[in-house]
Formats: sequence, structure tokens, C-alpha cells
Amino acid sequence: MIKQASLNLLRVSGAFDLMRLAHRRHALILTYHRFSPGGGGVNGRAPSRPSCVDKTPAKVFAEQLEYLTRRYNVVPLSRLAESIGRRGRAPARLAAITIDDGYRDAYEIAYPLLRRFGAPATLFVPADFIDRRAWMWTDKARFLTRRAVSQRLAIKIGGQELRFDLDDPSSRRDAAERVNTTLKRIPEEVKEEAIERLASACGVVLPQTPPDEFGPIAWAEAREMQAHGIEIGSHTLTHPILTRVGDERLRSELRESRSRLEEVLRRRIEQFCYPNGDHDERVRSEVARAGYRVAVTCEGGLNKRGDDPLTLRRIHTESDLAHFAKSVCGLEELKSKIGL
Repeated sequence: MIKQASLNLLRVSGAFDLMRLAHRRHALILTYHRFSPGGGGVNGRAPSRPSCVDKTPAKVFAEQLEYLTRRYNVVPLSRLAESIGRRGRAPARLAAITIDDGYRDAYEIAYPLLRRFGAPATLFVPADFIDRRAWMWTDKARFLTRRAVSQRLAIKIGGQELRFDLDDPSSRRDAAERVNTTLKRIPEEVKEEAIERLASACGVVLPQTPPDEFGPIAWAEAREMQAHGIEIGSHTLTHPILTRVGDERLRSELRESRSRLEEVLRRRIEQFCYPNGDHDERVRSEVARAGYRVAVTCEGGLNKRGDDPLTLRRIHTESDLAHFAKSVCGLEELKSKIGL
């Protein structure tokens, strides 16, 4: 792992600029999930090892947008996919910003900053979540472990016995993430039953709709964002792991979510994001049959001319600016090529 001081030296010396130049015709797609106000973290920085549950502080997001807009041609995802799909050389310095899930902080925090920097983006939303008919299911474990009555928790999920000490907020967060990791491995049809047993074990009643801290944007906000440079794409109806559902539900999640988005937003929906990034050939084929032309995964890396538009790679954003510059410049691509 490159130490912070070395990363800072590489950034100010121009090493990352050279890497960007070498990969200038490889398109960059960035992934964000949640956002928080202020600087966040230690000394105004985000947590050192972000995950999908961590929030990007507004100050950090603004720094990254400034970095991107000065060095890249930030375009909508649809345009990026179209550009690398054409014959001939791909345009240089293309980048797209994607935000998964459609939490309210995407509207309250990310959207004003995107407008300030004139940066388009694509927001992927599960339709039932925006309709407030469903939670993002990963938030249920976070809600339950945070409020668990006992400081000891034991539950069996998918044949695995899980035991936790819930002594402080950190241990409760860790328990939720371990539960979610286990839930991702079991069939979708038994997941909700497992979550109900978790609620019982925690001694907590799970609300029918998510509380404000886990709440979605509203449709009116989605329409406003769409009118100001934010593409809205499908993230299914209920955010299941698509490789773990049967054919009928797979088709329903893909087609009904697209239909609902088109009904409300009154525009054709052709962008899709695989929940948790999970896909296989069966899922990819159904995505194509459902009418999507662009789909993004959670596989890390840049994208080049001729890549499959239904399995585009993305870069997960890092915390401080030096790590961010390293992650987007193509250094990891080079290291993988030479076997480092």
C-alpha cells in the first residue's frame, strides 16, 4: 500500500498527470452512494476506507468535482457509452459521474454541488424505493442493530451462526455489515424472512417505510434533477441481488422498474445499474431484452473503445484527494497489466 506522504508526492510531482495522459482514451466512470454535509472525518477528510455505507462529505465531493472538471470532459453516462461505442478512436479525457440508490442526500447535498460545477451525472434509483413502497433492504440491518435492546445478538442466517457484541455504535455498525454480507449470499426468497427474524432477535419493530435517515428522493425532485443535467436510470424495483432471483422475478424487476420511471419522468430510460454489481450472462441478456442500452457494474477499472456497454466498469471514489487522484488516473490498470 502506498503511504500517504508518497501519494501526496506523486500527486504534486505530476506522476498522476502522466498516468492520465497514458490512459486519456480510456473512459472513467465514478461511483458514489451517499453524502453528508460539511467536511466529515478526521481533519475534514472522509473515512480512510470508504464502503457503500460511508457518506462522502460535501467538502470532499466539491474537491473531487473541481479536480474532475479541470482535467476531464465530464459528460452524461449515455454520451460516454455512445462515444466509446463508435468506430475509430475514442474521445480523450471522458468521465461520467454515477450515484447509486437515490437517497435524499443525493438531492440535498450532491445535486447543488453538481450544478455549481456544471457537472452532469446519472442517478440510479430503485422504483419501489422512490415510491416509498420498500426500503433499501441493506438499511434494515443497520436500523435494527443500531436499536437492538440487548448488547448481545445471535442469529442463524443461511446456515451460518452469527454472534455479536453490541457494545458501542462501532460494533453495531460492524454487526450490520456482517449481517448484510451474509444476506447477500442467500436466495432472495428467504432474505425477508431472515430480516424478520433479525428484527425479533433485536427486539425492534421494523417500520413499513424507511425513516428519514434512510429515505429516498421524491419524484418531484427526480424530475427537477432530470431537468438540470442529471440522468435518471433504473436500479430495479426493489434492489435484489439479480443473480439470486428466478427468471420471472428478474424480468419483472428489470421491466417494471423501467416502465415506472418512464411513466413518471416522461422520457425513455436506457441506463441501468446492477444492484451490488452482481451479474452473469443470464442477467446481462435479460437487461438487453428489457431495452437497456447501457449498464454499469461494480467491477473496478476504466473503459475503452469496444467494451461491452452492458458491463461497464466503474471506479469507487476514495477519501482524500491524493487517493482519489491515484484511483482515477489508471495506475491500478497498469499495475494489473504488469502483475503487481
